[in-house]
Amino acid sequence: MHREDSVANAGIDFDLRRHVANLLADRRDVIVADTVATFPLSSGSRRLDADYCVRLGNLTTRLLCDAVIEGRLDSRGAGISELATVVAEREMSPEQLFLFVHIAMGTAIDELSLDQRVGASTEPWPQATQIVRRAAFDLLAAWTTRSVSMPVRSSIEDSLTTLHTRPVLDAVLPKECCRAERFEHWLSMMLIDVDDLSGINRAHGYGVGDRILERMGILLRTYFRQHDWVVRYAEDTIAVLLPETTPADALTLADRTRVMVEDRLTFRDYRTDQRAAVTVSVAVTSARALEGEPIDHERFIVEAEAALVRAKGSGRNRVEQVELLPRLISVEEATARLGTTLEGIEKLVAEGTLDPVKAGRHVRLERAAVEALARASGSDPTA
Repeated sequence: MHREDSVANAGIDFDLRRHVANLLADRRDVIVADTVATFPLSSGSRRLDADYCVRLGNLTTRLLCDAVIEGRLDSRGAGISELATVVAEREMSPEQLFLFVHIAMGTAIDELSLDQRVGASTEPWPQATQIVRRAAFDLLAAWTTRSVSMPVRSSIEDSLTTLHTRPVLDAVLPKECCRAERFEHWLSMMLIDVDDLSGINRAHGYGVGDRILERMGILLRTYFRQHDWVVRYAEDTIAVLLPETTPADALTLADRTRVMVEDRLTFRDYRTDQRAAVTVSVAVTSARALEGEPIDHERFIVEAEAALVRAKGSGRNRVEQVELLPRLISVEEATARLGTTLEGIEKLVAEGTLDPVKAGRHVRLERAAVEALARASGSDPTA
């Protein structure tokens, strides 16, 4: 009889866990939104943007559901591994993560309190809240165990330059492209390549190249904005991803960086006592996203690498720039390019000279058609 009671109680407990997990999953968007709204984005040494916190909130809620239904979380599992990577991506402190999970737990319990079956006025309420609190504890315990036994810093921080590693850029770039589309911003990136680093090593000793890269990492990490992504892209190449940065601003930054490196990274060969200059070639790629026309992040990288090859092949110590423009153009931009008015655009559309294209909430025009018309009429300032 005692064994039968235990089996029955276990069945009731699992049914309750399943109901709580399903409810949290159904209310995930609300839980995430309320958590992000409450969490202090500027806490700690690094400001965390809302998009990042939404991503963290979705992952946290999913892991809470897993912990509720399973009664535990495996510190070696894929979910906790993903959490460790996301936390390390922005160098969240343990205190920040614990606060975030605590707020998410409280928000989840608030949503639970409204449920007719397990809400605050029901008999299962104390047990239901305890299940959620225990899930939050299990989540943090699993993350702590994972962080101690399997540190991820080596996978996100280059040991020589102390910059982010290439996998971080590969993870961040698609998300920044989506963010640029959402807000219709420019996104720019610089590839900064040390000129003839192998020749410097041959001429001055093979430890010199590492010292140059080390100093360059320190110099660039402190030069750019906190929300820019500075990454060791390849052996002698550093990438800087610049959200919300126009082509003109990116070009100015690139040339200042080139000059700064040449001025500040000279070194003295201890064998000959001669000073030697370090120069860099820089590629700048800028892309404009519009709603319904996202940036192709793979093409973005390919164009940047091709621009760097051109910069190296054209004499080094120079900047090469490329702009990736969307296929469509706004009506306002078309009026400026054609030197006309809104009524003039409407006339061209009525005549069939220009075809309007529906893109999301907007009506736009084909960029190629507008530019061809501008050249034909002599109104294109770039012609």
